[in-house]
Amino acid sequence: MGRDMSTGAGPGSLAVPAVQGISPYVIGKPISELTRELGVTEIIKLASNENPLGPSPLALAAAQASLADTLLYPDGNGFDLKEALARHHGVSAAQITLGNGSNDLLVLLAEAFLDGSRNAVISQYAFAIYGLVVQATGAAAKITAALPVDSAMPNGHDLQAMLAAIDAETRLVFIANPNNPTGSWVDDAALRRFLDAVPDTTLVVLDEAYFEYAQRMGCTDGSTLLSRHPNLVVLRTFSKAHALAGLRVGYALSHPEVANILNRVRAPFNVTIPALAAAAAALNDAQQAARAVALVEAGLAQFQEALPALGVRLFPSAGNFVLADVSAGGLSGQQVYEGLLRHGVIVRPVGGYGLPRCVRITIGTAGQNQRLIDALRQCLA
Repeated sequence: MGRDMSTGAGPGSLAVPAVQGISPYVIGKPISELTRELGVTEIIKLASNENPLGPSPLALAAAQASLADTLLYPDGNGFDLKEALARHHGVSAAQITLGNGSNDLLVLLAEAFLDGSRNAVISQYAFAIYGLVVQATGAAAKITAALPVDSAMPNGHDLQAMLAAIDAETRLVFIANPNNPTGSWVDDAALRRFLDAVPDTTLVVLDEAYFEYAQRMGCTDGSTLLSRHPNLVVLRTFSKAHALAGLRVGYALSHPEVANILNRVRAPFNVTIPALAAAAAALNDAQQAARAVALVEAGLAQFQEALPALGVRLFPSAGNFVLADVSAGGLSGQQVYEGLLRHGVIVRPVGGYGLPRCVRITIGTAGQNQRLIDALRQCLA
């Protein structure tokens, strides 16, 4: 017999309470959606921290060649990619877990190590997905205040506050280095002190999605700390500097016991054949990532010269994006975002992060950056 829906309790009410309470993650507006909504053409998207240079030709060729095999299931163990990553990082293949993007690995970590009796520590303004994956398990998220906006690292992780929040039931601590959407980062000495102080009963998830860009700021290579800290998990992705966002492939580096646990809950074919092939090939093109970093350095200089003259405050960033306070003229970040849409420029409003005065702007090509500058000038005027 079907359920009586007359009370208004539909089938969605069958979900566990923790999941019912989740507010879905809001993605950056797709170009096609803006065209449908406003009829705008000649659109540029500077909202999702994508790499405008595109993937390495080696990665594209490998993905194309692999299409003939797509009638088959992928190698569920990702042997070739794991071997390539093991050589790249100087670790064993047993320390690697592959994911459908690094987002997949965040879900796996929460599923494997959290439940309603445990908690995770997250910094204010940290990547929104951390809170969502914790909430889905029924675990508690302990949010610590970020560093003040007038500090040396505005809106950054306060590692001392995060350390103080850890208790006997804390199983995960999330540190994004650098952090999205603030662009802030943790210096090497502070990170090492933090890791030394964290109890063995807590895993530190060091999210290095923007690692290649962060090297210009001297950020730590977390993979070099694994041998000293068995409770460290380092996340990387091919979506950003390697420009394979559409193929969805990331990975975790950890102690073999942690990797073994993650592989128990990982879907057996979670990374596709083209993604496996493209990622392995991308590792052989060091110049591709170097070109992406050079583009960001030039674009950041372009923004730093032009945007402050418009009354925009740019916060320090170690990523391929900037957090911009656009409120000097009395407009909110949301209003500026909506105004830019009418000029065919998509950025990311971050009011949902508790930063209503700001937007996040991906650093694009010189031409894209100039178009953003011109559109922003008109919006603020």
